[in-house]
Amino acid sequence: MENHNIIIRVATSGDKVYSKTITDEMASSAAARGTGIATRTPEYIEQKIDDGKAVIAITDHNEWVGFCYIETWSHGEYVANSGLIVAPSFRKSGVAKSIKKRIFELSKLKYPDSKIFGLTTGLAVMKINSDLGYEPVTYSELTQDEAFWAGCKSCINYEILLSKERKNCMCTAMLFDPKDHYEPEETKKYFKENVKGFERLLRLKKWKLLRPFLKKDKPDTSGGKPKSFLHHLFHL
Repeated sequence: MENHNIIIRVATSGDKVYSKTITDEMASSAAARGTGIATRTPEYIEQKIDDGKAVIAITDHNEWVGFCYIETWSHGEYVANSGLIVAPSFRKSGVAKSIKKRIFELSKLKYPDSKIFGLTTGLAVMKINSDLGYEPVTYSELTQDEAFWAGCKSCINYEILLSKERKNCMCTAMLFDPKDHYEPEETKKYFKENVKGFERLLRLKKWKLLRPFLKKDKPDTSGGKPKSFLHHLFHL
C-alpha cells in the first residue's frame, strides 16, 4: 500500500464504477475465509449508492479502498450495516473501523429510532462493533422480517441456519438499541476483558455447527431455562 490519503464518505453516483470490484472482492474474501456471505450483485450495490445508503473509502488517487451499506427491515424498525469489505492491500490499516464508524453514524442520522444490528463470523468485526456500542445478542432479538432471512439463501451456511430454525448459525449477532444501550466505553471494556472467551466460543460454535447434520444431539432433560447469556447464545 502506497502512502495515499484515504477519504471515507457517503457514496455518490460516480462511485458506481467500483460496484463490480466491490462484489468481486466480497465473493473472493468469503471464499478465502471459508465462510459464507449473502451474494450481492453490482446492480444491488449501485441501488444502495443511488439511495444514499452506502459509504465508500477511496484514496486521493481514486483507488477503491473499502465499502459498506445500509439495509432496513421490519418497516424501518431495524437497520443493518452490511457488506463491509476492504481491499486486500489496505487491510489491517484501521480503515475497516473507520468505515464502520461512518456507516454507523449515517444509520443513526437517517434512522434515529431504529435498532442497528449486524451479523459477523469474525472476531475483528466483533471488536469494531463493540467499540461503537453494539452488544452480542441472540437471533431472537433481530428482525424477523422474512425478506432479511431470504437474503441468506445465497450464503454457503444457509443449510446450517435452517437446521437450527433460524436460532443460530456461523454468524454472531450484535445489536445497538438507541433506546436501551450501554455506552461505547462499557461495551469496549467488556469485549477487551472477555476477548479470549469470545474467541474460544466462536471456535466452539464453528465446530458444533459444522458437525454432520444427521448426528443427533442429546435431548435437554434439565427442564430449566438457560442460566446465562452465553448458554443461550450458543445453545445448540
